[in-house]
Amino acid sequence: MTHTWTDQPPARASGALVPVLAFTGIVVSLMQTLLVPVIKDLPQLLGAEPNNATWVITSTLLSGAVATPIMGRLGDLHGKRSMLILSLAAMVIGALTSALTSDLLTMIAGRALQGFAMSAIPLGIGLMRDMLPSERLSSAMALMSSSMGVGGSLALPAAALVAQHTNWHALFYGAAGLGSLCIALTLLVVPESPTRAQGTFDILGAIGLSAGLVLFLLPITKGSDWGWTSGTTLGLFAAAAVVLVLWGVMELRLKAPLVDLRTMARTTVLFTNLASITVGISFLAASLILPQLLELPKATGYGLGQSMVVAGLLVAPLGLTMMLTAPLYARLSAKHSPKATLILGMVIIAIGYGAGLGLMSAPWQSLVITVILGPGIGLAYSSLPALITGAVRASETGAANGLNTLMRSIGSSASSAVIGMVIANTGNDVNGVAVPTMHAFRVSFLIATGTMAIGLFIALFLPRARPPHHIQQQLPSKRTRPGGHRGDGVRARHDLQVPPEYGRNGRAIDHRS
Repeated sequence: MTHTWTDQPPARASGALVPVLAFTGIVVSLMQTLLVPVIKDLPQLLGAEPNNATWVITSTLLSGAVATPIMGRLGDLHGKRSMLILSLAAMVIGALTSALTSDLLTMIAGRALQGFAMSAIPLGIGLMRDMLPSERLSSAMALMSSSMGVGGSLALPAAALVAQHTNWHALFYGAAGLGSLCIALTLLVVPESPTRAQGTFDILGAIGLSAGLVLFLLPITKGSDWGWTSGTTLGLFAAAAVVLVLWGVMELRLKAPLVDLRTMARTTVLFTNLASITVGISFLAASLILPQLLELPKATGYGLGQSMVVAGLLVAPLGLTMMLTAPLYARLSAKHSPKATLILGMVIIAIGYGAGLGLMSAPWQSLVITVILGPGIGLAYSSLPALITGAVRASETGAANGLNTLMRSIGSSASSAVIGMVIANTGNDVNGVAVPTMHAFRVSFLIATGTMAIGLFIALFLPRARPPHHIQQQLPSKRTRPGGHRGDGVRARHDLQVPPEYGRNGRAIDHRS
Protein backbone atom coordinates (compact mmCIF):
# COMPACT_ATOMS: atom_id res chain seq x y z
CA MET A 1 0.00 0.00 0.00
CA THR A 2 1.32 3.46 -0.83
CA HIS A 3 0.80 6.52 1.31
CA THR A 4 0.56 10.26 0.98
CA TRP A 5 0.80 13.37 3.14
CA THR A 6 -1.44 16.38 3.28
CA ASP A 7 -0.52 19.81 2.02
CA GLN A 8 -2.39 21.51 4.84
CA PRO A 9 -2.48 21.15 8.61
CA PRO A 10 -5.37 19.21 10.15
CA ALA A 11 -8.54 21.11 10.90
CA ARG A 12 -8.86 22.33 14.45
CA ALA A 13 -10.97 19.83 16.40
CA SER A 14 -13.91 21.11 18.41
CA GLY A 15 -14.19 20.18 22.07
CA ALA A 16 -17.44 18.42 21.15
CA LEU A 17 -15.75 16.06 18.69
CA VAL A 18 -15.10 13.26 21.19
CA PRO A 19 -18.61 13.31 22.76
CA VAL A 20 -20.24 13.34 19.31
CA LEU A 21 -18.16 10.44 17.99
CA ALA A 22 -18.63 8.45 21.21
CA PHE A 23 -22.39 9.06 21.10
CA THR A 24 -22.39 7.89 17.48
CA GLY A 25 -20.54 4.73 18.51
CA ILE A 26 -23.14 4.01 21.18
CA VAL A 27 -26.01 4.57 18.75
CA VAL A 28 -24.66 2.29 16.02
CA SER A 29 -23.85 -0.50 18.48
CA LEU A 30 -27.53 -0.49 19.50
CA MET A 31 -28.25 -2.23 16.19
CA GLN A 32 -26.62 -5.44 17.39
CA THR A 33 -28.96 -5.98 20.37
CA LEU A 34 -31.97 -3.91 19.32
CA LEU A 35 -34.19 -6.95 18.76
CA VAL A 36 -32.93 -9.16 21.60
CA PRO A 37 -35.97 -8.41 23.84
CA VAL A 38 -38.38 -9.56 21.10
CA ILE A 39 -36.26 -12.29 19.52
CA LYS A 40 -38.46 -15.13 20.81
CA ASP A 41 -41.55 -13.43 19.33
CA LEU A 42 -40.09 -12.73 15.87
CA PRO A 43 -41.61 -15.83 14.16
CA GLN A 44 -45.10 -14.74 15.24
CA LEU A 45 -44.49 -11.05 14.51
CA LEU A 46 -43.19 -11.77 11.00
CA GLY A 47 -45.38 -14.78 10.20
CA ALA A 48 -42.30 -16.90 9.54
CA GLU A 49 -40.73 -20.16 10.62
CA PRO A 50 -38.32 -19.78 13.59
CA ASN A 51 -35.30 -20.79 11.49
CA ASN A 52 -36.15 -18.16 8.88
CA ALA A 53 -36.91 -15.44 11.44
CA THR A 54 -33.37 -15.64 12.83
CA TRP A 55 -32.13 -14.13 9.55
CA VAL A 56 -33.35 -10.79 10.90
CA ILE A 57 -30.49 -11.00 13.42
CA THR A 58 -27.99 -12.79 11.18
CA SER A 59 -28.29 -10.28 8.32
CA THR A 60 -27.16 -7.40 10.53
CA LEU A 61 -24.16 -9.37 11.74
CA LEU A 62 -23.09 -10.37 8.23
CA SER A 63 -23.47 -6.91 6.69
CA GLY A 64 -21.62 -5.31 9.60
CA ALA A 65 -18.75 -7.77 9.25
CA VAL A 66 -18.47 -7.13 5.52
CA ALA A 67 -18.88 -3.34 5.68
CA THR A 68 -16.43 -2.62 8.50
CA PRO A 69 -13.09 -3.30 6.72
CA ILE A 70 -14.43 -2.02 3.38
CA MET A 71 -15.69 1.30 4.77
CA GLY A 72 -12.47 1.64 6.76
CA ARG A 73 -10.41 1.42 3.57
CA LEU A 74 -12.75 3.83 1.75
CA GLY A 75 -12.34 6.22 4.68
CA ASP A 76 -8.54 6.08 4.35
CA LEU A 77 -8.85 6.83 0.63
CA HIS A 78 -11.70 9.36 0.43
CA GLY A 79 -12.23 10.76 3.91
CA LYS A 80 -13.31 9.15 7.16
CA ARG A 81 -16.00 11.75 7.92
CA SER A 82 -17.63 11.21 4.53
CA MET A 83 -17.74 7.44 5.02
CA LEU A 84 -19.03 7.90 8.57
CA ILE A 85 -21.97 9.93 7.28
CA LEU A 86 -22.59 7.39 4.51
CA SER A 87 -22.70 4.48 6.98
CA LEU A 88 -25.10 6.40 9.24
CA ALA A 89 -27.32 7.23 6.26
CA ALA A 90 -27.49 3.52 5.39
CA MET A 91 -28.52 2.78 8.97
CA VAL A 92 -31.31 5.39 8.88
CA ILE A 93 -32.66 4.07 5.57
CA GLY A 94 -32.51 0.52 6.89
CA ALA A 95 -34.26 1.43 10.13
CA LEU A 96 -37.08 3.21 8.29
CA THR A 97 -37.43 0.24 5.95
CA SER A 98 -37.79 -2.13 8.92
CA ALA A 99 -40.18 0.25 10.69
CA LEU A 100 -42.61 0.21 7.79
CA THR A 101 -42.85 -3.53 7.20
CA SER A 102 -43.72 -6.88 8.75
CA ASP A 103 -42.63 -8.81 5.65
CA LEU A 104 -39.69 -11.11 6.37
CA LEU A 105 -37.62 -10.41 3.25
CA THR A 106 -38.07 -6.64 3.47
CA MET A 107 -37.21 -6.75 7.17
CA ILE A 108 -34.03 -8.71 6.43
CA ALA A 109 -33.02 -6.12 3.79
CA GLY A 110 -33.60 -3.28 6.25
CA ARG A 111 -31.62 -5.01 8.97
CA ALA A 112 -28.74 -5.64 6.55
CA LEU A 113 -28.55 -1.90 5.83
CA GLN A 114 -28.49 -1.22 9.58
CA GLY A 115 -25.40 -3.41 9.89
CA PHE A 116 -23.40 -0.97 7.77
CA ALA A 117 -23.40 1.40 10.74
CA MET A 118 -20.85 -0.75 12.61
CA SER A 119 -18.10 0.78 10.47
CA ALA A 120 -18.68 4.07 12.34
CA ILE A 121 -16.58 2.87 15.28
CA PRO A 122 -13.25 2.28 13.43
CA LEU A 123 -13.90 5.40 11.34
CA GLY A 124 -14.40 7.41 14.54
CA ILE A 125 -11.16 6.05 15.99
CA GLY A 126 -9.35 7.06 12.80
CA LEU A 127 -10.79 10.58 12.97
CA MET A 128 -9.63 10.90 16.56
CA ARG A 129 -6.10 9.91 15.65
CA ASP A 130 -6.03 12.44 12.83
CA MET A 131 -7.58 15.33 14.80
CA LEU A 132 -6.78 15.20 18.48
CA PRO A 133 -3.75 16.47 20.38
CA SER A 134 -1.62 13.91 22.19
CA GLU A 135 -2.96 14.61 25.68
CA ARG A 136 -6.53 13.73 24.63
CA LEU A 137 -5.91 10.86 22.24
CA SER A 138 -5.65 7.82 24.54
CA SER A 139 -8.76 8.48 26.61
CA ALA A 140 -10.75 9.48 23.51
CA MET A 141 -9.93 6.26 21.64
CA ALA A 142 -10.69 4.27 24.79
CA LEU A 143 -14.12 5.86 25.04
CA MET A 144 -14.82 5.25 21.33
CA SER A 145 -13.79 1.62 21.53
CA SER A 146 -15.85 1.04 24.67
CA SER A 147 -18.92 2.52 23.00
CA MET A 148 -19.27 -0.76 21.11
CA GLY A 149 -20.10 -2.50 24.39
CA VAL A 150 -21.90 0.42 26.02
CA GLY A 151 -24.53 0.62 23.30
CA GLY A 152 -25.08 -3.12 23.32
CA SER A 153 -25.71 -3.12 27.08
CA LEU A 154 -27.91 -0.02 27.20
CA ALA A 155 -30.03 -1.31 24.32
CA LEU A 156 -31.31 -4.24 26.38
CA PRO A 157 -33.37 -2.33 28.99
CA ALA A 158 -34.31 0.48 26.58
CA ALA A 159 -35.53 -1.89 23.87
CA ALA A 160 -37.34 -4.03 26.46
CA LEU A 161 -39.16 -0.98 27.81
CA VAL A 162 -40.21 0.12 24.32
CA ALA A 163 -41.25 -3.39 23.28
CA GLN A 164 -43.39 -3.87 26.40
CA HIS A 165 -45.33 -0.61 26.13
CA THR A 166 -45.54 0.17 22.38
CA ASN A 167 -45.60 -1.52 18.99
CA TRP A 168 -42.25 -3.20 18.32
CA HIS A 169 -41.80 -1.15 15.12
CA ALA A 170 -41.18 1.84 17.41
CA LEU A 171 -37.71 0.38 18.02
CA PHE A 172 -36.80 1.12 14.41
CA TYR A 173 -38.33 4.60 14.40
CA GLY A 174 -36.22 5.37 17.44
CA ALA A 175 -33.10 4.02 15.73
CA ALA A 176 -33.79 6.14 12.64
CA GLY A 177 -34.23 9.24 14.79
CA LEU A 178 -30.99 8.63 16.68
CA GLY A 179 -29.14 7.97 13.43
CA SER A 180 -30.43 11.22 11.93
CA LEU A 181 -29.30 13.09 15.05
CA CYS A 182 -25.82 11.57 14.69
CA ILE A 183 -25.62 12.70 11.06
CA ALA A 184 -26.61 16.25 12.01
CA LEU A 185 -24.09 16.39 14.88
CA THR A 186 -21.33 14.99 12.65
CA LEU A 187 -21.99 17.62 10.00
CA LEU A 188 -21.92 20.38 12.62
CA VAL A 189 -19.00 19.28 14.79
CA VAL A 190 -16.70 16.79 13.03
CA PRO A 191 -14.30 18.17 10.39
CA GLU A 192 -13.00 16.00 7.59
CA SER A 193 -9.59 14.46 8.13
CA PRO A 194 -6.91 15.68 5.70
CA THR A 195 -4.99 12.39 5.96
CA ARG A 196 -5.31 10.15 2.90
CA ALA A 197 -3.87 6.93 1.53
CA GLN A 198 -2.89 6.85 -2.14
CA GLY A 199 -4.11 4.28 -4.61
CA THR A 200 -7.45 3.06 -5.89
CA PHE A 201 -10.15 1.05 -4.20
CA ASP A 202 -9.59 -2.69 -4.59
CA ILE A 203 -12.98 -3.82 -5.91
CA LEU A 204 -11.96 -7.45 -6.47
CA GLY A 205 -10.48 -7.54 -2.98
CA ALA A 206 -13.74 -6.22 -1.52
CA ILE A 207 -15.75 -8.87 -3.38
CA GLY A 208 -13.38 -11.64 -2.31
CA LEU A 209 -13.33 -10.58 1.34
CA SER A 210 -17.11 -10.20 1.41
CA ALA A 211 -17.63 -13.66 -0.07
CA GLY A 212 -15.12 -15.25 2.32
CA LEU A 213 -16.62 -13.59 5.39
CA VAL A 214 -20.18 -14.55 4.47
CA LEU A 215 -19.15 -18.15 3.79
CA PHE A 216 -17.34 -18.26 7.15
CA LEU A 217 -19.86 -16.48 9.35
CA LEU A 218 -22.96 -18.17 7.94
CA PRO A 219 -22.16 -21.63 9.36
CA ILE A 220 -21.04 -20.07 12.65
CA THR A 221 -24.37 -18.31 13.13
CA LYS A 222 -26.58 -21.02 11.65
CA GLY A 223 -24.62 -24.12 12.61
CA SER A 224 -26.91 -24.92 15.54
CA ASP A 225 -29.91 -24.99 13.20
CA TRP A 226 -28.24 -26.85 10.34
CA GLY A 227 -26.15 -29.22 12.46
CA TRP A 228 -22.43 -28.76 13.00
CA THR A 229 -21.54 -31.90 11.05
CA SER A 230 -24.07 -31.37 8.26
CA GLY A 231 -22.91 -31.15 4.67
CA THR A 232 -24.07 -27.54 4.41
CA THR A 233 -22.08 -26.40 7.46
CA LEU A 234 -18.88 -28.25 6.58
CA GLY A 235 -19.17 -27.30 2.90
CA LEU A 236 -19.47 -23.59 3.72
CA PHE A 237 -16.48 -23.72 6.06
CA ALA A 238 -14.43 -25.44 3.33
CA ALA A 239 -15.55 -22.90 0.73
CA ALA A 240 -14.66 -20.04 3.09
CA ALA A 241 -11.15 -21.44 3.55
CA VAL A 242 -10.60 -21.70 -0.22
CA VAL A 243 -11.98 -18.22 -0.97
CA LEU A 244 -10.02 -16.50 1.83
CA VAL A 245 -6.74 -18.20 0.83
CA LEU A 246 -7.19 -17.16 -2.81
CA TRP A 247 -8.16 -13.65 -1.66
CA GLY A 248 -5.00 -13.45 0.47
CA VAL A 249 -2.77 -14.50 -2.43
CA MET A 250 -4.36 -11.84 -4.62
CA GLU A 251 -4.01 -9.13 -1.97
CA LEU A 252 -0.30 -9.84 -1.52
CA ARG A 253 0.28 -9.18 -5.23
CA LEU A 254 -1.44 -5.78 -5.33
CA LYS A 255 0.26 -2.43 -4.76
CA ALA A 256 -2.83 -0.93 -3.12
CA PRO A 257 -4.81 -3.83 -1.62
CA LEU A 258 -8.02 -3.57 0.35
CA VAL A 259 -6.18 -4.99 3.38
CA ASP A 260 -2.40 -4.77 3.59
CA LEU A 261 -1.72 -8.29 4.82
CA ARG A 262 1.96 -7.53 5.41
CA THR A 263 0.93 -4.84 7.86
CA MET A 264 -1.61 -7.19 9.43
CA ALA A 265 1.16 -9.77 9.90
CA ARG A 266 3.22 -7.47 12.13
CA THR A 267 3.59 -8.93 15.58
CA THR A 268 1.57 -6.25 17.36
CA VAL A 269 -1.25 -6.18 14.82
CA LEU A 270 -1.50 -9.96 14.47
CA PHE A 271 -1.60 -10.78 18.17
CA THR A 272 -3.87 -7.82 18.95
CA ASN A 273 -6.39 -9.11 16.41
CA LEU A 274 -6.19 -12.64 17.84
CA ALA A 275 -6.72 -11.26 21.35
CA SER A 276 -9.68 -9.24 20.03
CA ILE A 277 -11.51 -12.45 19.16
CA THR A 278 -11.27 -13.67 22.76
CA VAL A 279 -12.42 -10.28 24.11
CA GLY A 280 -15.44 -10.37 21.78
CA ILE A 281 -16.35 -13.80 23.13
CA SER A 282 -16.08 -12.60 26.72
CA PHE A 283 -18.37 -9.60 26.24
CA LEU A 284 -21.22 -11.43 24.59
CA ALA A 285 -21.14 -14.39 27.00
CA ALA A 286 -22.43 -12.26 29.88
CA SER A 287 -24.98 -10.49 27.67
CA LEU A 288 -26.38 -13.85 26.55
CA ILE A 289 -26.37 -15.76 29.86
CA LEU A 290 -27.40 -13.25 32.54
CA PRO A 291 -30.68 -12.07 30.94
CA GLN A 292 -31.79 -15.68 30.45
CA LEU A 293 -30.98 -16.59 34.05
CA LEU A 294 -32.78 -13.50 35.35
CA GLU A 295 -35.92 -14.02 33.25
CA LEU A 296 -36.42 -17.76 33.83
CA PRO A 297 -39.37 -18.41 36.17
CA LYS A 298 -38.63 -19.33 39.78
CA ALA A 299 -40.62 -22.53 39.23
CA THR A 300 -37.56 -24.00 37.51
CA GLY A 301 -35.78 -24.01 40.87
CA TYR A 302 -32.93 -21.80 39.71
CA GLY A 303 -34.53 -19.07 37.57
CA LEU A 304 -34.69 -15.62 39.17
CA GLY A 305 -38.15 -14.65 37.87
CA GLN A 306 -37.43 -11.07 36.80
CA SER A 307 -39.20 -9.10 34.08
CA MET A 308 -37.53 -8.31 30.76
CA VAL A 309 -37.00 -4.67 31.77
CA VAL A 310 -35.55 -5.48 35.20
CA ALA A 311 -33.22 -8.06 33.65
CA GLY A 312 -32.01 -5.44 31.18
CA LEU A 313 -31.42 -2.91 33.96
CA LEU A 314 -29.38 -5.42 35.96
CA VAL A 315 -27.17 -6.10 32.92
CA ALA A 316 -26.86 -2.42 31.86
CA PRO A 317 -24.03 -1.64 34.36
CA LEU A 318 -21.82 -3.83 32.19
CA GLY A 319 -21.80 -1.07 29.57
CA LEU A 320 -21.83 1.86 31.99
CA THR A 321 -18.76 0.64 33.87
CA MET A 322 -17.01 0.07 30.54
CA MET A 323 -17.57 3.72 29.65
CA LEU A 324 -16.40 4.97 33.05
CA THR A 325 -13.18 2.99 32.67
CA ALA A 326 -11.90 5.15 29.79
CA PRO A 327 -10.19 7.85 31.95
CA LEU A 328 -8.61 5.14 34.13
CA TYR A 329 -7.34 3.38 31.03
CA ALA A 330 -5.65 6.58 29.78
CA ARG A 331 -3.66 6.93 33.02
CA LEU A 332 -2.70 3.27 33.25
CA SER A 333 -1.74 3.10 29.58
CA ALA A 334 0.41 6.24 29.79
CA LYS A 335 2.22 4.89 32.86
CA HIS A 336 2.64 1.26 31.81
CA SER A 337 1.57 0.52 28.19
CA PRO A 338 -1.51 -0.62 26.26
CA LYS A 339 -0.21 -4.17 26.52
CA ALA A 340 -0.23 -3.98 30.32
CA THR A 341 -3.78 -2.61 30.42
CA LEU A 342 -4.96 -5.33 28.02
CA ILE A 343 -3.50 -8.02 30.29
CA LEU A 344 -5.00 -6.37 33.38
CA GLY A 345 -8.40 -6.21 31.71
CA MET A 346 -8.26 -9.88 30.76
CA VAL A 347 -7.31 -10.87 34.31
CA ILE A 348 -10.31 -8.94 35.68
CA ILE A 349 -12.60 -10.60 33.12
CA ALA A 350 -11.36 -14.05 34.11
CA ILE A 351 -11.94 -13.21 37.79
CA GLY A 352 -15.45 -11.95 37.00
CA TYR A 353 -16.49 -15.12 35.19
CA GLY A 354 -14.78 -17.33 37.76
CA ALA A 355 -16.61 -15.57 40.60
CA GLY A 356 -19.83 -15.73 38.57
CA LEU A 357 -19.86 -19.51 38.85
CA GLY A 358 -20.92 -19.08 42.48
CA LEU A 359 -23.06 -15.95 42.01
CA MET A 360 -26.19 -17.20 40.27
CA SER A 361 -28.74 -17.54 43.06
CA ALA A 362 -30.09 -13.96 43.44
CA PRO A 363 -30.71 -10.95 41.15
CA TRP A 364 -28.24 -8.75 43.05
CA GLN A 365 -25.50 -11.26 42.32
CA SER A 366 -25.94 -10.68 38.59
CA LEU A 367 -25.33 -7.00 39.29
CA VAL A 368 -22.08 -7.89 41.08
CA ILE A 369 -20.94 -9.93 38.08
CA THR A 370 -21.58 -7.09 35.64
CA VAL A 371 -19.81 -4.55 37.86
CA ILE A 372 -16.72 -6.79 37.93
CA LEU A 373 -16.76 -7.64 34.24
CA GLY A 374 -17.45 -4.09 33.01
CA PRO A 375 -14.10 -2.51 33.99
CA GLY A 376 -12.22 -5.57 32.74
CA ILE A 377 -13.89 -5.53 29.34
CA GLY A 378 -13.55 -1.74 29.25
CA LEU A 379 -9.77 -1.91 29.80
CA ALA A 380 -9.43 -4.67 27.21
CA TYR A 381 -11.59 -2.91 24.60
CA SER A 382 -9.74 0.38 25.18
CA SER A 383 -6.33 -1.23 24.71
CA LEU A 384 -7.09 -2.80 21.34
CA PRO A 385 -7.31 0.36 19.15
CA ALA A 386 -4.32 1.86 20.96
CA LEU A 387 -2.22 -1.17 20.08
CA ILE A 388 -3.43 -1.17 16.47
CA THR A 389 -3.08 2.59 16.00
CA GLY A 390 0.41 2.61 17.46
CA ALA A 391 1.54 -0.06 14.97
CA VAL A 392 0.27 1.36 11.66
CA ARG A 393 0.54 4.59 9.68
CA ALA A 394 -2.18 7.21 9.92
CA SER A 395 -3.16 6.43 6.31
CA GLU A 396 -3.89 2.83 7.38
CA THR A 397 -5.82 3.62 10.55
CA GLY A 398 -9.33 3.20 9.16
CA ALA A 399 -8.68 -0.14 7.47
CA ALA A 400 -6.62 -1.53 10.36
CA ASN A 401 -9.17 -0.62 13.03
CA GLY A 402 -11.95 -1.85 10.75
CA LEU A 403 -10.30 -5.26 10.62
CA ASN A 404 -9.83 -5.22 14.39
CA THR A 405 -13.52 -4.45 14.90
CA LEU A 406 -14.28 -7.36 12.56
CA MET A 407 -12.21 -9.65 14.80
CA ARG A 408 -14.31 -8.65 17.80
CA SER A 409 -17.46 -9.34 15.81
CA ILE A 410 -16.16 -12.78 14.86
CA GLY A 411 -15.53 -13.45 18.56
CA SER A 412 -19.07 -12.38 19.42
CA SER A 413 -20.48 -14.60 16.65
CA ALA A 414 -18.47 -17.57 17.88
CA SER A 415 -19.63 -16.90 21.44
CA SER A 416 -23.26 -16.87 20.37
CA ALA A 417 -22.84 -20.12 18.42
CA VAL A 418 -20.99 -21.99 21.18
CA ILE A 419 -23.29 -20.87 24.00
CA GLY A 420 -26.33 -21.64 21.86
CA MET A 421 -24.97 -25.13 21.26
CA VAL A 422 -24.29 -25.66 24.97
CA ILE A 423 -27.80 -24.55 25.94
CA ALA A 424 -29.42 -26.65 23.20
CA ASN A 425 -27.51 -29.80 24.12
CA THR A 426 -28.05 -29.54 27.88
CA GLY A 427 -31.54 -27.98 28.03
CA ASN A 428 -34.62 -29.53 29.59
CA ASP A 429 -37.65 -30.12 27.42
CA VAL A 430 -40.70 -28.44 29.00
CA ASN A 431 -43.88 -28.74 26.90
CA GLY A 432 -41.82 -28.94 23.74
CA VAL A 433 -39.66 -25.93 24.64
CA ALA A 434 -35.96 -26.27 25.48
CA VAL A 435 -35.35 -24.55 28.83
CA PRO A 436 -31.73 -23.73 29.73
CA THR A 437 -30.34 -25.46 32.80
CA MET A 438 -28.07 -24.14 35.52
CA HIS A 439 -25.45 -26.59 34.25
CA ALA A 440 -25.56 -24.86 30.83
CA PHE A 441 -25.05 -21.44 32.43
CA ARG A 442 -22.07 -22.65 34.44
CA VAL A 443 -20.49 -24.40 31.45
CA SER A 444 -20.88 -21.17 29.45
CA PHE A 445 -19.11 -19.21 32.19
CA LEU A 446 -16.33 -21.81 32.26
CA ILE A 447 -15.93 -21.43 28.50
CA ALA A 448 -15.64 -17.64 28.91
CA THR A 449 -13.05 -18.11 31.67
CA GLY A 450 -11.05 -20.52 29.51
CA THR A 451 -11.23 -18.13 26.57
CA MET A 452 -9.70 -15.40 28.72
CA ALA A 453 -6.88 -17.75 29.68
CA ILE A 454 -6.17 -18.21 25.96
CA GLY A 455 -6.39 -14.44 25.44
CA LEU A 456 -3.89 -13.83 28.23
CA PHE A 457 -1.47 -16.30 26.65
CA ILE A 458 -1.79 -14.51 23.29
CA ALA A 459 -1.31 -11.08 24.91
CA LEU A 460 2.01 -12.16 26.41
CA PHE A 461 3.47 -12.33 22.88
CA LEU A 462 2.73 -8.65 22.23
CA PRO A 463 5.84 -6.43 22.12
CA ARG A 464 5.89 -3.67 24.69
CA ALA A 465 4.47 -0.67 22.82
CA ARG A 466 4.34 3.01 23.65
CA PRO A 467 0.91 4.62 24.05
CA PRO A 468 -0.32 6.30 20.85
CA HIS A 469 0.32 9.82 22.12
CA HIS A 470 4.08 9.23 21.74
CA ILE A 471 3.49 9.35 18.00
CA GLN A 472 2.84 13.07 18.17
CA GLN A 473 5.67 14.00 20.50
CA GLN A 474 8.25 13.62 17.74
CA LEU A 475 6.77 16.31 15.51
CA PRO A 476 8.73 19.45 14.67
CA SER A 477 7.36 22.75 15.87
CA LYS A 478 7.43 24.33 12.40
CA ARG A 479 6.29 23.18 9.00
CA THR A 480 9.01 21.35 7.12
CA ARG A 481 9.46 19.67 3.82
CA PRO A 482 10.05 15.90 3.95
CA GLY A 483 13.74 16.69 3.53
CA GLY A 484 13.80 18.86 6.63
CA HIS A 485 13.60 22.35 5.10
CA ARG A 486 10.95 24.91 5.85
CA GLY A 487 8.40 25.32 3.14
CA ASP A 488 4.85 24.68 2.15
CA GLY A 489 4.99 20.85 2.14
CA VAL A 490 3.51 19.47 5.35
CA ARG A 491 3.34 15.81 6.27
CA ALA A 492 0.31 14.39 8.00
CA ARG A 493 1.34 14.72 11.63
CA HIS A 494 0.89 11.06 12.52
CA ASP A 495 2.88 9.72 9.55
CA LEU A 496 6.12 11.23 10.85
CA GLN A 497 8.46 8.63 12.37
CA VAL A 498 5.77 6.40 13.78
CA PRO A 499 7.41 3.78 16.03
CA PRO A 500 5.19 0.75 15.50
CA GLU A 501 6.83 -1.74 17.83
CA TYR A 502 9.56 -1.95 20.43
CA GLY A 503 11.78 -4.88 21.24
CA ARG A 504 12.83 -5.92 24.71
CA ASN A 505 15.96 -3.80 24.44
CA GLY A 506 13.78 -0.71 23.88
CA ARG A 507 14.96 -0.22 20.28
CA ALA A 508 12.38 0.44 17.59
CA ILE A 509 11.48 -2.30 15.14
CA ASP A 510 10.83 -0.59 11.80
CA HIS A 511 8.37 -2.38 9.50
CA ARG A 512 7.73 0.50 7.15
CA SER A 513 9.78 -0.71 4.22
